[in-house]
Amino acid sequence: MPAKGLVERLRDGESLIVAEGYIFEFERKGYLKAGSFVPEVVVEHPELVRAQHLEYVHAGSDVVLAFTYYAHREKLRLIGRENDIEAVNMKALKIAREVADETGTLMAGNICNTTVYMRDNPEAIQKAKKMNKEQIEWAVKGGADFIVGETYGEFGEAMLALESIKEYGNGLPAVITLSVPMTNVLHDGVPIDEACRKLEDAGAAVVGLNCGRGPKTMLESLRLVKAACKGPIAALPVPYRTTPEQPTFFSLTVPYTDKMAFPLDLHSCLCSREEIYNFATECKNMGIQYVGLCCGNSSNLLRILPEVYEKPAPALKYSPEMEKHFIFGDKKKFSNYYTETYKSKITEK
Repeated sequence: MPAKGLVERLRDGESLIVAEGYIFEFERKGYLKAGSFVPEVVVEHPELVRAQHLEYVHAGSDVVLAFTYYAHREKLRLIGRENDIEAVNMKALKIAREVADETGTLMAGNICNTTVYMRDNPEAIQKAKKMNKEQIEWAVKGGADFIVGETYGEFGEAMLALESIKEYGNGLPAVITLSVPMTNVLHDGVPIDEACRKLEDAGAAVVGLNCGRGPKTMLESLRLVKAACKGPIAALPVPYRTTPEQPTFFSLTVPYTDKMAFPLDLHSCLCSREEIYNFATECKNMGIQYVGLCCGNSSNLLRILPEVYEKPAPALKYSPEMEKHFIFGDKKKFSNYYTETYKSKITEK
């Protein structure tokens, strides 16, 4: 395992690039069903999961996040594979640990919204806690360096995740991130800044936001959280062009229509590279130390984060060199036959 862990790195002022978004990436590649969103690919095509981890590290991720998001009991029950739950989790953790060891990165276990939690329902809360418990214990067994609890829309479930990690995580640090809904108030009425402050006070090593919102609409929320908290903050938006009118990717519509984009047509709402660059720059200026991309993440977008944060990443070797393009590049290096005449024929009416 790395000599320097999550807490030590952040304490020393380092930043961490963190790749999330495995669910959407494998759905895009045709190895995971939209709707149920269960990571069956872990046991059906483990070589592809390993390759995806390596690809994200190549793009700059400092963390290999075990692909156990939605590998919990309720999701596996939904598709009739509840008996495979331990095999899926342990395989995902084994792959992630091996890649982290090979690349000198950190490996994180991963729990998430249980889809069974209901506030003021003791039976549902106990069921969610039991689901957390088994995944956390497997993460410990699988050699995780820390545990991520993510995508919580209610403060109560986020706190339950943190308490579960503290109780069953054998002392591993916890990163807890919230998914912000249409306003900056969670579904159970707790403002996001208050929620993050309470999670930090309760012992989370990192608190912050992931998923739900795109770069533009996450920034306002991040500023609230940053002002309320003292420690490291996490920022992992979805790379979709959310707006004040449509602040979450659930609320986005396909351009020029009223059709809901989530989840099958979200590609029509993708951010530009410049928008990701601007978001990363804002985060760096704010002092955000734990930054990444969630659902919709791709390596060419992720690579922008180490560029902005001035961190090494092998993929930076292949950053764009548009000045060398024969039509749109440096006019001094190419014939005006292409840079002027040919260009005008394909860009002007």
